[in-house]
Amino acid sequence: MRIPVLSNRMHLLLLTSWALLWFMVVEPSGGFSWHYLRTGGELIYQGGSSGDGGLNLYARHPELQMGPISFLVAGLFNPFPAEVGQVLAEALMSALGLVILVLAGRSAAMHFLGTGTNHQRLRQRVLVAGLAFVPMWTEVAVRFAHLDDVLALFFTACAVYALTRCNAAATGICMALALDSKPTALAFLPLLLALPKERWLRAGLWCVGLVAVAWLPFFVVDVHSFAAAKFTIPNSPASALRWLGGNTPVTPDWARPAQAALGLTLGAVAVWRGRWAAVVLLGANARILLDPSVYTYYTASVLLGTLVWDVCGQRRLVPLWSWLALTVLYGGVFLVHDDPTRGLIRLAFVAVSTIYVLFWPQRDRRDRNSRRSVDRVQEEPLEGPWGPMWDPGRSRPWEARPTHRSA
Repeated sequence: MRIPVLSNRMHLLLLTSWALLWFMVVEPSGGFSWHYLRTGGELIYQGGSSGDGGLNLYARHPELQMGPISFLVAGLFNPFPAEVGQVLAEALMSALGLVILVLAGRSAAMHFLGTGTNHQRLRQRVLVAGLAFVPMWTEVAVRFAHLDDVLALFFTACAVYALTRCNAAATGICMALALDSKPTALAFLPLLLALPKERWLRAGLWCVGLVAVAWLPFFVVDVHSFAAAKFTIPNSPASALRWLGGNTPVTPDWARPAQAALGLTLGAVAVWRGRWAAVVLLGANARILLDPSVYTYYTASVLLGTLVWDVCGQRRLVPLWSWLALTVLYGGVFLVHDDPTRGLIRLAFVAVSTIYVLFWPQRDRRDRNSRRSVDRVQEEPLEGPWGPMWDPGRSRPWEARPTHRSA
């Protein structure tokens, strides 16, 4: 069956309508965790006068596991009545999901520039992947209202966008903002390694500097802030962690460090193998594999990973992994009621998707254009899936196209 030609406006209208539908369905029962963000947003603006907020936040409230950027943004809704502020925050978070889809489309268009990519097919691929992405984004943005996860994933998508333009400073800044929103974004840090080697230092300095500016004041003012790093949560019987020997009632001591180490290692291997588009998926896989909880909003990070992989790392029209992740990880919650079986399913998805993105043979169409003296084939329009793009012939040479290997 041939998919009809879609205009930019129709493409975005369809995804917006889909997102609005999910928002309306989920919002009446949404905001499950918003009270954490609202509390943190109030405390961080209190200053040190009460001794309970400001830079004492993490020392006094180790249960607030969100980053300072998340609380600063959440505090912007403090002037509104609680219910109004919650709905406004949910609306903002939902809108950021649509922005991520736009960024993913433009990132893919830039990544494949010079390969003769059919941008109509790319637009269709983003649309079909977006139909799978939106339900899980609504889960994290509306049902749970986890602003920290939303911001971490949004800034990670911005980092991918900057990476495809070979902008080292912007990539480092965006990764820092992701880490400042939620520490679990550490697993996405290997994206910096996908930049040309001569730009690693610049990106790294921006990232480390902004992370230090955001986090160090809390630890300097009150050394008890380290208590937040030791906070534990119940170990769900449905977690994949149970299948790996983590049978303690709460978070095992080794789980968090292993989660970070695994995500960083897998991401570095992906970049080394020329598959940078798999970094976000592999980092998300490390989280759901070694996290003691099984909240459905965790799957949103996986769906961002499959979105980036399906549009930047694959050439097929159908975004297979986005729909597999939605069906297996989200659908399995409703179809499978045995906890150990659900944990095994999560473990199986992580194993299969990780092996696939790292080792399945990939065809790189850029190879046959490698000897061309221009950055695009002559017949290729300078238009991404979401609208016109600039002519790389008019850009500065080092910004025309990234020099890392293609996925």
